[in-house]
Amino acid sequence: MPSTPSTDVVVIGLGYVGLPLVMGAVDAGYTVTGLDSDAGTVDALNAGRSHIDGITDADIASAVAKGFRATTEPAVLGEAGTVVVCVPTPLADDGGPDLGAVESAMRSMAEHLRPGTLVVLESTTYPGTTDEVVRPILERRGLRAGSDFNLAFSPERIDPGNPTYGLKNTPKVVGGHTGACAERCAGFYREFVDTVVTARGTREAEMAKLLENTYRHINIALVNEMAKFCQELGVDIWDVIRCAATKPFGFQAFYPGPGVGGHCIPIDPNYLSYKVRTLGYSFRFVELAQEINQSMPGYVVRRIQDLLNEHSKPLRGSTVLLLGVTYKPDVHDQRESPAVHVARHLVEWGADVVFHDPYVPEWSVNGTTVRRAEDVDAELAFADISVLLQPHSEYDLADIAGKARLLFDTRGKVEHGDVARL
Repeated sequence: MPSTPSTDVVVIGLGYVGLPLVMGAVDAGYTVTGLDSDAGTVDALNAGRSHIDGITDADIASAVAKGFRATTEPAVLGEAGTVVVCVPTPLADDGGPDLGAVESAMRSMAEHLRPGTLVVLESTTYPGTTDEVVRPILERRGLRAGSDFNLAFSPERIDPGNPTYGLKNTPKVVGGHTGACAERCAGFYREFVDTVVTARGTREAEMAKLLENTYRHINIALVNEMAKFCQELGVDIWDVIRCAATKPFGFQAFYPGPGVGGHCIPIDPNYLSYKVRTLGYSFRFVELAQEINQSMPGYVVRRIQDLLNEHSKPLRGSTVLLLGVTYKPDVHDQRESPAVHVARHLVEWGADVVFHDPYVPEWSVNGTTVRRAEDVDAELAFADISVLLQPHSEYDLADIAGKARLLFDTRGKVEHGDVARL
């Protein structure tokens, strides 16, 4: 159990990564404080209200009752024995890494850093960030990593909405600035994670996260490209994958779709590509996969156009109903959802776009509000074509197939002879 009194742990960033970490640490008996720049988020959490999938209001209320509190005041950093940084690492306008939030968090940390503190970065980044960016900021006031304080990197592996794997039963990789740093970090996570895996150092831990998501990125691009030419060859790509997946070794099934979304796959491989470019190389696998995956929303719109043409209708002026606009099924999370790009292309081609999603009450594309279908049955009967972008479990797919005038299934989930599939 934690040995440090008062505030044992401060988690910086209370989103999809930081909040599950808070819950795990609280359940392990730590006294936890959450630090976030969004006053609305802080107020809601202190009032017992959750803002992310998988964590209920009751969960937050229970954590508050056990001593959890949220704040916008960085002075709390000076009270903690362990500080974990879970801030966003998006892409900059030029497609490179944007470490602004990480650097800001570390500057605040440096102002309050005490001897003996463990500082852990969980935000996904390129290999070398912990040592080349984070450590110099933390050492500006004279304390040294590895001797005066502990420094480590531990990549987040949170999968929002996953009913099988959560924080506790997903192995946790840790890499320390020194061996002692790694052991201190591993000891912290062992309190609430079943399996902790120690990397040789921070760079290996940083690279492991990028390898995980680059692997997915490239394999999704493979099946996306296969989906395109299978359509031209008259081959059912979904049946191909079903058959291939029966092989008990040497194959893992990946599936095509209207694009890739979420906080990992569209972004993380670019961090690796960026780092490789600093060496004077290009990471051709990643760059080609990015090109293919980014082409899928446009391909989906071309297929919509072709399907309408087969029914003697132009895309311009047709009503297109988009079903499911989150980035994955059964979550509220819309980060990097390909639905935005599909809708943008449709609007540019003059279509009248309508959407429905049980998790999204309001939706806008390029600053313009998209009309929400309140009566789905009526909209299915009215729309010239309905497009299944996300197969939420709340959707009765057979019922949708029966009521839609024309249905295009981009996820291969609808078993109906008259339904067009990606």
